[in-house]
Amino acid sequence: MLAFIDDEPLTDHCLRVRLKLNRDLAKTGGNKILVIDDDKILCLGINARLKANNYNLCFAHDAESALSTALAEVPDLIILDIGLPGRDGYSVMQSFHAFPELADVPVIVLTGLNAFTHQRRCRDAGAKRFFEKPVTNLRLMTAIHQLLG
Repeated sequence: MLAFIDDEPLTDHCLRVRLKLNRDLAKTGGNKILVIDDDKILCLGINARLKANNYNLCFAHDAESALSTALAEVPDLIILDIGLPGRDGYSVMQSFHAFPELADVPVIVLTGLNAFTHQRRCRDAGAKRFFEKPVTNLRLMTAIHQLLG
């Protein structure tokens, strides 16, 4: 069953939100955050949370578009899921290190995978914070504020 917003499929709404947000980023002055996650409902929730706190957002929903979007947008922070279509988030983080403009961008891992198995590996790959889904608004916003100063 598809979820709908205003009688339109959620996937169509997410695409329009992504395109509009990416176009609007150049016009605004807040910090830019790239959210890389294939869960479009989670992306809508993060969009609402972060826009309410004056952050600019761009989105990628798979590993292939993650790197190209990151290079095009050069975000101030990245929120990354480990379980992505195509490749996992570990290989995406590794690819960021190959580009000087992305090498120092802080990464917050937000994943459904358990911390016991993946937290250390994420830190070793360069992630600054690790959260299991679902994460509270307070914990996520605190981490973002700490990493962006």
